[in-house]
Amino acid sequence: MKNLTDFPITKRWPPVNPSHIQLYSLTTPNGVKASIALEEIGLPYDAHLVNFGDGDQMTPEFLSLNPNNKIPAIIDPDGPGGKPLALFESGAILIYLAEKTGKLLSADPAKRYETLQWLMWQMGGVGPMFGQLGYFVKFAGKDIEDPRPRQRYIDESERLLAVLDQRLEGREFVMDDYSIADIAIFPWLRALRDFYQAGALVDWDDLANIDAYLERCLARPAVQRGLVNPARP
Repeated sequence: MKNLTDFPITKRWPPVNPSHIQLYSLTTPNGVKASIALEEIGLPYDAHLVNFGDGDQMTPEFLSLNPNNKIPAIIDPDGPGGKPLALFESGAILIYLAEKTGKLLSADPAKRYETLQWLMWQMGGVGPMFGQLGYFVKFAGKDIEDPRPRQRYIDESERLLAVLDQRLEGREFVMDDYSIADIAIFPWLRALRDFYQAGALVDWDDLANIDAYLERCLARPAVQRGLVNPARP
């Protein structure tokens, strides 16, 4: 598509400023990755709330941008070659924003791939496993009598936390320098500790580095701004 107005989603969520990146999201652990990255990088953006309670993610307009009906999704009116680019999947968005601006991802090839390694580690492990654990301790899964599914996700979450705790030994951030790997990982730590309140289940207090790492990330001003965008009414 040649113009921002060519995208059907802009009929439901009109741009505030058509020259800005358009973000369609919700303040979930995956959703805030995009808003935090945008805040950290300093790119202007319009944040549009996709309200799952109202079924926004299943509307034809949203599905025209992301047929997988998940958030976040973006449209960059100034994409590659100066043409608009629509993109979904939080990891893909993080990589795109980092490469567009040369920020939050090392230009050194070895460090770049190592950063992407930890980003994929989050997407393939931390997100799915922590999310499933949350289902069993916070949502409908808590009423399931069979203890085996819940224990599976407790065990796997503990394993993943141990991997990260070891990685953080002697480091402030996953790659020493703050990067898209951190932006992918720490929102899920926050969800596990604060929203799911599952710390006791995964022996959170026995981990030497995790809590301090999370607090370092949360202390960043751009993170605090990104955590509340898009704002709820």
